[in-house]
Amino acid sequence: MEGTEYMGRLFGTDGVRGVANSELTPELAFRLGEAAGHFLGEKGRGRIVVGKDTRRSGDMLEAALIAGITSGGADALVCGVVPTPAVAHLTRELGADGGVVISASHNAPRYNGIKLFSRDGFKLPDDLEDEIEEFTRRPREWDRPIAEHVGRVVAIADAVEQYIDHSVASIDGGLSGLRIAVDCGHGAAAVASPEALRRLGAEVESLNEDWTGMDINVECGSTHLGAISELVTSGGFDMGIAHDGDADRVLAVDENGDEVDGDLIMAICAADLADRGELLYNTVVGTVMTNMGFEVAMRDRGLSVIKTKVGDRYVLEQMQNSGAILGGEQSGHIIFMRHNTTGDGLVTALQLASVMRRTGKPLGELRQVMTRYPQVLVNVPVRDKALLATSSEVSSAIHEADAALGDTGRVLVRASGTEPLVRVMVEAADERVAQETVDHLVEIVIAELG
Repeated sequence: MEGTEYMGRLFGTDGVRGVANSELTPELAFRLGEAAGHFLGEKGRGRIVVGKDTRRSGDMLEAALIAGITSGGADALVCGVVPTPAVAHLTRELGADGGVVISASHNAPRYNGIKLFSRDGFKLPDDLEDEIEEFTRRPREWDRPIAEHVGRVVAIADAVEQYIDHSVASIDGGLSGLRIAVDCGHGAAAVASPEALRRLGAEVESLNEDWTGMDINVECGSTHLGAISELVTSGGFDMGIAHDGDADRVLAVDENGDEVDGDLIMAICAADLADRGELLYNTVVGTVMTNMGFEVAMRDRGLSVIKTKVGDRYVLEQMQNSGAILGGEQSGHIIFMRHNTTGDGLVTALQLASVMRRTGKPLGELRQVMTRYPQVLVNVPVRDKALLATSSEVSSAIHEADAALGDTGRVLVRASGTEPLVRVMVEAADERVAQETVDHLVEIVIAELG
């Protein structure tokens, strides 16, 4: 293959993503593998860490990606099934030149994705992604290495063990006495989260630790909390945690089975860090989706909130710029900068559990640190999400809704970075008003774009 053909920008908010073997093809994976060695590696022999989640298409894309890496002259350090944050950690720990994860995160099994990390374990900035995209579009313009200059494949047999050790070391004092339920979502969390919790002394029961490759995220994990909620309440657990497919995010449920989302987790951990004098600059980084109740709770504690675009990569960039050590998203992508350079579901779960253990307070009490504003979110399938930016009708409707809400709420309408959707979100002090406003805006979006 001399080039790749696709429409629109290749990279979304979390790497390259699409239906495996249709939109995200082995040919494209091969070129991205070449690009990883070319842009991330040193001249000569580079080293690229490679991990994947449990999707059936992962083997196919891994083979193509590794072929691209080694064809370009770099070595592929292959970890097998590991959480995405393990790749970020191992890239730094092994002194590699970059990392690649094959995963579509929370998406359905037929999707897959490829996301890249720098040698420091950070997701790539937009300008470097643009260079890589241009590289994959154009015909090959160089001579491929031959003989001893071709890259090798090196298996990292203890990749999971290294990540578990790192995660366990992120908290002090263990978790003995806590009973924790875990939903692994038939994904990469299965290889790490239950074991890490057990090593810390928690009593653990887990769901969906097995996988077929076609069950990842299906009615389970962080996008479907019903099963973990039922297990927690029926089994008398102190908390439940639920991961997405690649375990870079986590949501929790308290002892009553009620959801504790990313905003609540951040609020609990920010308050704890601030109380202990460990929240640098008294600042937390959120996104435009962060609940207004979070902002109010932080302000009442004298803490500052910086907002970014949706996407943990943008949260990370703002954390680097501001020096903040805690940031994340409502969806459960949370970054504890002292422990990892990307959203890390296991580290986040351990930090939350350690607050419970240290304070002796149940999660249902800790969550009272903030009061959520009613928030209604509707995902609207559309023909072409790019049309959102040019629709005057949608724009006018948004401005009218914002004006009507005033200081008592807010409106956010945005195109999904990973799916053919427009997300319509309204917050208001009155839930009825929020619902009515969303319903009206959804009608406009469907009429104009649906």
